[in-house]
Amino acid sequence: MSRKDNAGDGNRIPSCQNHGVTDQKRTAAVTLHDVAREAGVSYATASRALNGSDRSVRAENVARVRAAAARLGYMPHVSAQAIARGSSNTVALVVGAVDDPYFASIADGVAEGAATAGLTLTAAVTDRSPDMGLHIVRTLRGRRPRVILIAGSRVDDDGVYAALAEELDQYRRAGGRVALLSRNDLDFPTLTVDHHGGAFRLAQALAGLGYRRFALLHGDDRIRMSHDRGRGFTDGLRQAGILLDDRHVIATDLHRDGGHRAAAALLSGGARDLEAIFAVNDVMAIGAMTAIREAGLRPGRDVAVAGFDDIDAARDVTPTLTSVRVPLRDLGRRAVELALTGEPGAVDVPVEVVLRDSTPPR
Repeated sequence: MSRKDNAGDGNRIPSCQNHGVTDQKRTAAVTLHDVAREAGVSYATASRALNGSDRSVRAENVARVRAAAARLGYMPHVSAQAIARGSSNTVALVVGAVDDPYFASIADGVAEGAATAGLTLTAAVTDRSPDMGLHIVRTLRGRRPRVILIAGSRVDDDGVYAALAEELDQYRRAGGRVALLSRNDLDFPTLTVDHHGGAFRLAQALAGLGYRRFALLHGDDRIRMSHDRGRGFTDGLRQAGILLDDRHVIATDLHRDGGHRAAAALLSGGARDLEAIFAVNDVMAIGAMTAIREAGLRPGRDVAVAGFDDIDAARDVTPTLTSVRVPLRDLGRRAVELALTGEPGAVDVPVEVVLRDSTPPR
């Protein structure tokens, strides 16, 4: 054919005039070469037309390539699109746990923010493992998401954390966008939650209600969120003139069963003079309430209970659970916005003590 393609499209491949593709070919995997041949354009033109690169392709050729792809049933390769565009239209959210309402609520907010920005949400779970978090970020770099959000609780491991920071920095230098949630010690846009201050104010509020004998249920102290909340609660009690008995400070798993086991161990071990139990998240506190009932006591009447996060279930349990409210869905939505705008520095997210029936005045 004598008619020439547009500049930069390369040598034109003759079009099949009858658009003839045998049944045998249709049953095989259709390639981009097949699409280019069907549309009568070069492979490079077909690639640019379908994979969305910024390089110009004439509108008429784009239409012909897309029509040929539709006729052949060709599906563009997501990785190829990402390479052509420099990134895929995704927000990659990295969370610490899949069964924790804290992370689920954040994911709801991220999904809302991603949809508003015309992006698709994908998620990966670290199980609070620093090594897994590093592996996930390395894998994500190869898939070229538009945004990477890290919402997993930091586990102190200087070597792995430094490597994670380097991976995120390389991703950012390649054009990616990053935002962190609840971390405040890396040079990326960050939404910081005042874990220490919220727990500090909760302790003072409970002391103001007349409570004096407390237990503290926390996670591994290497987990920064748990450490900060536990320390904040202890500091708040100390300022109110109350010291925690070391026997009543229990390390356990950061989920419902962990709270249940720890509270059951306290009560079976003779700590029935306890007036209040603080767990560093709500799901642990809800587990503790079940253990209190199993011990023949009444949560909120015989032993007060408080948590942190103010997940939806905190308002649905009986008695309703005192907690520290973190605007989790808003946190996720704002994280997407912060990453896309690329504003440097940290944004403080306020928290609020919410007193409910599980901690009545003594």
